[in-house]
Amino acid sequence: MKNRKLFVMVALLLVAAMVLAACGPKATPTQAPAPTKAPTKAPVATKASVDAISKVDPSNQTITYWYQHSRDREKGLQAMIKDFNDNNQWHITVKGEYEGGYGDIYKKMLAAIAAGEMPNLVVAYQNQSASYQLSGALVDVTPYMKSQKYGLTKDVLADYFPAFINQDISQQFGGMRLGFPPNRSVEIMYYNADWLKELGYDKPPSNWDDWAKVVCQAAKTPFSKGPKDAKPMGYELSIDASRFASMVFSRGGDLMKPDQSAYTYNTPQAIAAMQLLQDLAKKGCISVVTERYGDQTDFGVGKLLFTIGSSSGLPYYQKAVDKGAKFNWSLAALPHTTKDPVVNVYGASISIVKSTPEKQLASWLFLKWFTEPKQQAQWARISNYFPVRKSAAAELGDLFTSLPPYKTAFDLLQYGKTEPPVAGYDVVRNYVGKAMSAIMDGADVKTTLDDLNQKANAALKEAQP
Repeated sequence: MKNRKLFVMVALLLVAAMVLAACGPKATPTQAPAPTKAPTKAPVATKASVDAISKVDPSNQTITYWYQHSRDREKGLQAMIKDFNDNNQWHITVKGEYEGGYGDIYKKMLAAIAAGEMPNLVVAYQNQSASYQLSGALVDVTPYMKSQKYGLTKDVLADYFPAFINQDISQQFGGMRLGFPPNRSVEIMYYNADWLKELGYDKPPSNWDDWAKVVCQAAKTPFSKGPKDAKPMGYELSIDASRFASMVFSRGGDLMKPDQSAYTYNTPQAIAAMQLLQDLAKKGCISVVTERYGDQTDFGVGKLLFTIGSSSGLPYYQKAVDKGAKFNWSLAALPHTTKDPVVNVYGASISIVKSTPEKQLASWLFLKWFTEPKQQAQWARISNYFPVRKSAAAELGDLFTSLPPYKTAFDLLQYGKTEPPVAGYDVVRNYVGKAMSAIMDGADVKTTLDDLNQKANAALKEAQP
């Protein structure tokens, strides 16, 4: 077939449309013209396009927002949406709708694009928004940020963490900003402080060689409060592409070239990271997680010295420890070979979907309001995510006090680095997981990573606009 990519995209959209039709939408989204295939080069945010936004009137617009939050987070989010609806000067009405998890929303969004009936705002990871833009479904957020009337001042823009605000810029689409960050999480190392002290250390090691020594020491020296009938373990690896990324970042490496033109999964940093894990597994110092959140459970009962995972798990770790061995614990940046620590920052953004100038502006004004310091602090308390603006810290004293590890992680946000924001990364993440599993089963590290890099770049080529 001459245009295989177009065929694959159309097929995906048709399948997703059937899925959505079977489930039935919760509400009728704002109808927009079915998008055409996106141009290879994105339109530049010219002065004329920025100035045009200031002439748009967003008054009395109703916009639909698809999100993944449930339970207490949804209740809190709905309360915030009501606050915006009741008090914004333009009388904009936001209708927030829970549409399932990230994968559910992705399928529904593909179907909505095919039908030409999309929401106005949609939660999306960066690779997902890039996939939507293959059909030209999204709006470049940059002109809204630059608008003299509705945008962000220089001082306000500087208040956003750089890694957060730049994460949604897609080089695949000529530098378009395909989303805007409402919150973020970081990849962090949790540790049992009491056990570490029993081993003779007052803080976790800051480099990988020392970390490896402590990990093997823990595997031979059980924690005094830990289970007596279980083998202690220094670290349990949760097979995940973000673990891989974090360990590469911590060694000064990256997963892609700066221009996002190719993956780099077989660098010396990647090889060193995976070789260390394989060696430690052969020595019996670390193991692989076999159950979902199994490392969190083992940490809580005192069986496990270190874990590495998302900061969004903070309250769950607290519950695991309170229910388990009740020890002192904390968190730190991953060991690193760089001068400063590097933390893997991730999280879904919110994309503005192409509709009308009025609805697009109304959507932007809600996003801008949501990321103001007051709202960011409120959302942090509700969700335990991190705010995207530095000044929100001034309003988070209560959270810093009640959950000290949250403050520790917050202070590391300045060292953030992000994973690839390209279309097709979801496929690549699966390849990474398989490669990690193979390595932990004893496969040659360099050969496995060479093969991974080849597959990843084939996927990147396939997903190019």
